[in-house]
Parts: sequence; structure tokens; C-alpha cells
Amino acid sequence: MCCRHCGLAKPNRPRGLCWSCYYTPGVRHRYPSTSKFAHRGIGNFNKRSMLPSAPTRALPGSPEKVAVLEQRAMIGVSLWHPLDAEVREVALALVG
Repeated sequence: MCCRHCGLAKPNRPRGLCWSCYYTPGVRHRYPSTSKFAHRGIGNFNKRSMLPSAPTRALPGSPEKVAVLEQRAMIGVSLWHPLDAEVREVALALVG
């Protein structure tokens, strides 16, 4: 197995690169991570983000809620709004 960039040295750094290529400016960013723990997909991040513009009344687990979460992930806002509908609100409405 050889380095994905130069094809000469044995890869000993992440992304299948050798030491020289991995630390050469601009080379590392040309090759995606090969790690199973790498950042993948939309909304797969661990950082603070803006709140959505409005809460949703869609119930947790419903297709409507899934669609709202998907839309929020695509535009890069937080998936959850503090005023989103919750299961206990629905239970109270049914009992009361």
C-alpha cells in the first residue's frame, strides 16, 4: 500500500497519506477522511448554532417532525427549539 498522494512512501498518517504529504500545505484537504468516526452528512456536528426561526407543533416521531428536522439540518440551524411540541404536552391535552 502506498501514499494516496505521492504513491511512493508507506502511508503512516490519517487519510492514507505519508508523513511528508500529510504535512505539506494544501495536500491533506484534497483527500477525505477514511476514518469511520469522521464527520459525515448534514447536521453531524458538535457546535453551537442559531435557534430555528420558529418552533414546530409537529409531534416527536411523526413524519412532519422528521421533515422539520431535515430542513433545519440542511440550513444549518439547531435541530431543536425550546418551544417545540413535546410528548407530555400532547398527553396533557388528551387527558385534560
